[in-house]
Amino acid sequence: MVLKISLPILTFLIAFLGGLSNSFTDWSWYESLEQSSLRPPNYIFGIVWPILYTLMAVVSFLQAKLIYKVYIVQLILNGAWSWIFFAHQALTLALFDIIILIILNVIILHKLWTNNSYVSFFLYLPYVLWISFASYLNANIVFLN
Repeated sequence: MVLKISLPILTFLIAFLGGLSNSFTDWSWYESLEQSSLRPPNYIFGIVWPILYTLMAVVSFLQAKLIYKVYIVQLILNGAWSWIFFAHQALTLALFDIIILIILNVIILHKLWTNNSYVSFFLYLPYVLWISFASYLNANIVFLN
């Protein structure tokens, strides 16, 4: 039971810690970067991420024993990405981070699917799709700048 409660708490803690990177970001630097024409407006990120973190927390609660080892590692990479990309402006390192993040989350999806946890699979899928899109945006910035 401790694990089931700890993972959602850790999820929101990582969300908070990752969000702190905004305080250390030079936003004029970010806005000066050449970016994909598919980049959504900034306010979309503020809508999408709380929803995704909530879905992640729900799945981590429901599937704690099944996914916790991979989930904790992916959470750390998730929280680190904002710091690497925005605060440290290390675009290529951030791209490597998010590629590993995607791989780990595909492993989680596979575990959910093969254990017939279909509801959890479909609750978790939007997160994996979003970070895949974010990796496209990250890669675009790396190649355009």
